Amino acid sequence: MIDVHAHAVLDATMGLAGVHGPELVEVDGEQRFRVGGYELCGVRYRGSVFMEPELRLAAMDVAGIDLQVLSPNPLSYFSYIDPDVATDFARRHNDALAAIVAAHPGRFVGLAQLPTQDPGAAATELARSVGELGLCGAYIGTDLGGLTLDDPCFDEIYAACTELDVPLFVHPTITGIDGPLLDPRTRRWDLDLIVGFAYDETLTVAALIFGGVLDRHPTLDVCLSHGGGASAFLAGRFRRAAAKRAWVPEALREPGAYDAAYRRLWFDVHVGSPESLDLLARVASPDRLVFGTNFGGWDSGADHPVDGELGDRLDANARRLLRR
Repeated sequence: MIDVHAHAVLDATMGLAGVHGPELVEVDGEQRFRVGGYELCGVRYRGSVFMEPELRLAAMDVAGIDLQVLSPNPLSYFSYIDPDVATDFARRHNDALAAIVAAHPGRFVGLAQLPTQDPGAAATELARSVGELGLCGAYIGTDLGGLTLDDPCFDEIYAACTELDVPLFVHPTITGIDGPLLDPRTRRWDLDLIVGFAYDETLTVAALIFGGVLDRHPTLDVCLSHGGGASAFLAGRFRRAAAKRAWVPEALREPGAYDAAYRRLWFDVHVGSPESLDLLARVASPDRLVFGTNFGGWDSGADHPVDGELGDRLDANARRLLRR
């Protein structure tokens, strides 16, 4: 089985973003991960599958995962910081990730971190990461310095993906790390992880479709985490809006146009329950669903494999998405 949703935390990147960190600290015997003024508690990175490849490989064997797509840590996208610092961080991150992938051929592939606040530098770094380092695609956040993914400035990144023939993976992060805290209410009960991520993923689906990204880049393959948030549940409202709202592009007003656009998107099936997976499989394209676990995370799905015909289909889909 191929797992496309597996974050790596790299010791080699600690402190490379200056005052923003990232940094692992011990407080009263508890390990915390600091990025800017934010500290993640309750997740152990050092000495875990996040940072130790041998521990990761052993856990993958137990879970029946043959190949894992290693991606940047969502807490350290650094979408708001100085572009030069972000570019340097991305280069050194990608160098370190490529070294891990090269040391374990056949078990890991990697996705490049990009300095999205400078789309030109991001496109250059993607070309270097694919052409020189052997990484298999790009990985970005849902909040790109306060801009949504349909902003024309990001077309340079999308064009680079299509020119290089690599997929683009999208995953949210917690607001308020290196940019503004958008809603303080999400700081209660871990709602920034539970609700905030789904909110951002849903907004991204809307941006990609209503904002014309898929029309401008007809061969772009975009894969969203966690089943695209609440987009499958809201499919009916999106569909009705496409038919009735004045701001909708003319091409999307045609019957079935919204659904056709939605079914162009890829989604990982790390959605938390069989009921949610069933809904996603009925609304999205079954040929554009891939297996993902958030390996090692608080909500890891590694102990809930997808077997049988569906598992085989997810695996075949992943191989097409990763060009393998």
